[in-house]
Amino acid sequence: MDVKEEEVEANAKLPTLEKISYSFTDMAGNLLYVSMSSYILYFYTDVFDIPVSAAGMIILIACIVDAVSAIFWGSIVDHTHTKWGQSRPYFLWLAVPFALSTFLAFTAPNLHGTAKLLYAGITYVLAAGVIYTGIQTTISAILPNLTLNPNERIGANSYRMVGSLIGSFVTSTFTLPLVAFFGKGNDKHGFMITIALFGIAAIFLLITAFKNMRERVPVSQKSLPFKQSLKATVGNVPWYLLVISFATFWIAQADRNSFSTYYAKYNLGNAELAAVFNGLQVLGIISSISIPFIVKITNKTATMLIGLGIGAVGQAMMALVGGNFPLVILSWSIGVLGSALAMSMPFAMLADTVDFGEWKSGIRAPGFLTAVGSAFCIQLGSGFGSFIPSKILDISGCVANKTQSAQASSAISFCFIWLPVIIYAIVAGIMFFYLKYEKMEPQIKDDLLARAETRK
Repeated sequence: MDVKEEEVEANAKLPTLEKISYSFTDMAGNLLYVSMSSYILYFYTDVFDIPVSAAGMIILIACIVDAVSAIFWGSIVDHTHTKWGQSRPYFLWLAVPFALSTFLAFTAPNLHGTAKLLYAGITYVLAAGVIYTGIQTTISAILPNLTLNPNERIGANSYRMVGSLIGSFVTSTFTLPLVAFFGKGNDKHGFMITIALFGIAAIFLLITAFKNMRERVPVSQKSLPFKQSLKATVGNVPWYLLVISFATFWIAQADRNSFSTYYAKYNLGNAELAAVFNGLQVLGIISSISIPFIVKITNKTATMLIGLGIGAVGQAMMALVGGNFPLVILSWSIGVLGSALAMSMPFAMLADTVDFGEWKSGIRAPGFLTAVGSAFCIQLGSGFGSFIPSKILDISGCVANKTQSAQASSAISFCFIWLPVIIYAIVAGIMFFYLKYEKMEPQIKDDLLARAETRK
């Protein structure tokens, strides 16, 4: 293949089947990961009978360990060279371990004391951390290698986000009803069977994605040493901004997901409303589909800021409507539309920071940059998103399966409603600085293609 053909290939328009298959990766990931992020704290405290403070600490420690593992996963991807590409083979290799480890995390053996805490910690690290981090790393790392065409990247990422939200919708809407159906009063058995079914579906989706996807952008056939990967971060200011803002954003996202159950059960008096809250996450598909159009009218940075603003408005509205169910649903739905819009953008923008890193340092490190920018941020943010609220609940005197005091109810409301608003404002302040670097992207792409021609 000559230089011109390589340039055309690298800028290829992605087939619809490939975009759909890309959506399967995050659909599979969320079938299992959202089960953990939404229900593991509830499972630990109300099913496995672990104190809330201990459960929060387990999740924090596990997520910190997992966040560190993301760095190593990024380096592993940059060292990977197979006939299938750098990232794609991991969809095949990790499918079964991912499903099995998540199943074990939601299994509650007859253990006590330290043994119970160790089991919970180890299985959570394996499922939500080491293995899922590998899945998440490769989902993000493959995007910059699918094509250099920025519009195609945005389009593919929109498909991915739709898949992510469908997976989240299925998990959030049907987990508790399925637990009740299969468990028949025994939530331990109900969780085991439900997660096993989700795991089988995830395996099928990941293997299908492996079969139908293709990496087109040429990468060095030499393994990239870890020190070289680090050099791709030197002077990569847009990457710094995305890492800080995305990690902070995920504190709010994990907080909203995990505390919907508490808010529904203790403040609204109906635990099953959590399934309604989580099921409404599917409305985020509207946001994901609209992203390419909004980006064309504005830009990527403005699209994320719009999402943060809408999300903050929806959250604030929930504080004003009290227990009025229709207005609670309306407020939550607005928040979902905004958070989905804001959450989608960093995944697409990370691909641009890979290009910036190569333009700045001459080193292309998609594995490392996207691993830290996505999996690391998600794990670190999710850890603090569970730990911070759990400490607030512990201080407020919240006791599982009991009528809560006024102080505990106020703490639940603050964690579920106002903490995300505060975090959205912080993230928006950080992202204002990204616009300068987004304006440089056309020139960066042209320079990279010119360098490729010179090397030939």
